[in-house]
Amino acid sequence: MNGVIMLNMQNTRMKIITIVLIVMAICVISLWMLTGKWIKDGNKIEADGTNEYAIILGAKVNGDTPSLSLRYRLDAALDYGNKYNHVKFILSGGQGPDENSTEAEAMRRFLVANGIDEKRLILETKSTTTYENIVFSKELLPEKVTSVTVITSDYHIARTRFIARKLGLKSDSVAGKTPGIVELKLNTRERIALIKTYIVGK
Repeated sequence: MNGVIMLNMQNTRMKIITIVLIVMAICVISLWMLTGKWIKDGNKIEADGTNEYAIILGAKVNGDTPSLSLRYRLDAALDYGNKYNHVKFILSGGQGPDENSTEAEAMRRFLVANGIDEKRLILETKSTTTYENIVFSKELLPEKVTSVTVITSDYHIARTRFIARKLGLKSDSVAGKTPGIVELKLNTRERIALIKTYIVGK
């Protein structure tokens, strides 16, 4: 009799574990699809030169050299800047422990070397997070400016625009492509960051 009871208890326990695993799997898949939609929707409003100011968000600098992610953002900014030569750029990014200069300074060197007039560039050198990118860049905008263009990696635009909106800035965007070698890693990490940002606001 005890053996039958033990077997029933084990079967019940296995059923509960199976149900829990199924529910967890459904939640993970649902969140993956939802955050994927957020990322896709974030890229829908493309910049057309309407905004006078564009914020280029920094990314890692290898010594003095922009990483591939940052290079792609800068390439997108360069194309945009050449097309709309009235646009001014806020270069936003501080200095990490393994970087020889601020990300803003690395961006400045690249853009000037590629023909962008230095008078169009404003450096923001304190930020270390996406939230700080927008907060500190907003401080450099003229008070009357309530709408900006954000220039960052395609996977990163949705979160950047969400933060901008929370801080009272309307935005459109210019997307830099994501390096294929790290695309899965960055997209996965961004989905987690998106959920956190939507919950806590930054």
